[in-house]
Amino acid sequence: MCKDSVKKYILLLLVPAVIIPITDNAAAAVKTGRQKSTAEQVLTSPNRPIRNRRKPTLTVGQRQGDLQGNSDKVIQAAIEYLNRTGGGTLHILPGVYELHNAVYLRPDITLQGSGEKTVLKKAAGVVTALAQDSDWFEYGICVNDTKGFVVGGGIMLRAKPDPDNWRYDVLRATVTAIEKNTIFIDRLTEKNFWMNKSATAATIFPLVTAENVDDVIIKNIVLDGNRNNNEHINGNYSAGVFIQHCNNWTFDNVTCRNYNGDGFSFQVCDDIRFENSRAIENTDLGFHPGSGSQRPVFKNCISKGNSQGIYFCWGVCDGFVQNCFLSENKKYGISLGYRDTDNAIKDCRIERNGNIGILFRAERSRFRSAGYNRIENCLIRDNGGDKEGIGIDIQGKIGNITVTGTKFENTAGTKQQTAIRISKNSEQIVLRDNTFKNCPVDIEDLRTHWRP
Repeated sequence: MCKDSVKKYILLLLVPAVIIPITDNAAAAVKTGRQKSTAEQVLTSPNRPIRNRRKPTLTVGQRQGDLQGNSDKVIQAAIEYLNRTGGGTLHILPGVYELHNAVYLRPDITLQGSGEKTVLKKAAGVVTALAQDSDWFEYGICVNDTKGFVVGGGIMLRAKPDPDNWRYDVLRATVTAIEKNTIFIDRLTEKNFWMNKSATAATIFPLVTAENVDDVIIKNIVLDGNRNNNEHINGNYSAGVFIQHCNNWTFDNVTCRNYNGDGFSFQVCDDIRFENSRAIENTDLGFHPGSGSQRPVFKNCISKGNSQGIYFCWGVCDGFVQNCFLSENKKYGISLGYRDTDNAIKDCRIERNGNIGILFRAERSRFRSAGYNRIENCLIRDNGGDKEGIGIDIQGKIGNITVTGTKFENTAGTKQQTAIRISKNSEQIVLRDNTFKNCPVDIEDLRTHWRP
């Protein structure tokens, strides 16, 4: 060692120890077990610029909180305030909040309830026919009866362009004024709502909704659709939760119940995640990953008493369903169809659904079918009601379906007549290490080329 280096080394030894305050970054390093170097510690000195943003939290309550009230207006006001500051957390305190309009989410918002004690409940709905035609460029409609509509409330216009088709022309909006029999809305009608097309106006809206909004968390809350006092609506237009073109949402411990349509419907949305959430007694689909949605995740969820438990719509890919309970749905536990590929269903219990446990829908061609899907380590039992029950029904021109390590049971008489049925045009169906108990037919394979 040279003489100058020795002098520097002695000087370092003589310098008294400096106590460095532990910053957030330093504390995180301690938690992870990572030791910071002396140079890094110097960089966390007290005069370091504060560059970590902290998002605000607001509380809404009925008798306490930053904002007080019991309706959608106070909740929406808090969301808009948080949106102005760049996002944050809205904590809704216990109580039943009556909604006359949807809660519109904004980016980077966490909507947090107080568990089962926080209920957002839809107000009773009304529906009325239009009193005159409304064209696609108007801000108002004339109706037979304005009773039940309120300023600031949600409104849905519907017309049926083809009486033989299930599709509707639909517009969702907010009422801005009511004058005699004219209801003014906050957006152009955009479509023709004509009397000869059975045009109506109704107070139908989702409980929670958004379009082109990313990065949202909803947790610890109950959504109640007040099903018996509201008009039915198809899940492609509304649901208890209805979002379109939204990405990176998380639902944690959220219950959607009693909505007169779908429970959760998301259309063309990527990376939507559900954990410990429940769809209970909704008229239509419990969970509806809609067309083009990629990488939906369902973990530890319950879908019970709906028409279908989880319905994979068109082109839903790379979905993952794990440890979910799908029971007592009127038709199917899980349904997959048009170009729903590369999805995995694992460790689920699928039982007592009205017709079929898992349905692979018949499509017109192999290209349109739900290929390359995997079912693993599930329990599928007692599916079926008045009609013949089937555990897994693989229909149409389909291929590359794997069912492995799955138990098929029939413990309730003769409900689940067939454990697995394979259509005559199916190819590359892999069945491995499955067990069968009390099913009259274990495997009904309609392919003439199949060999056990």
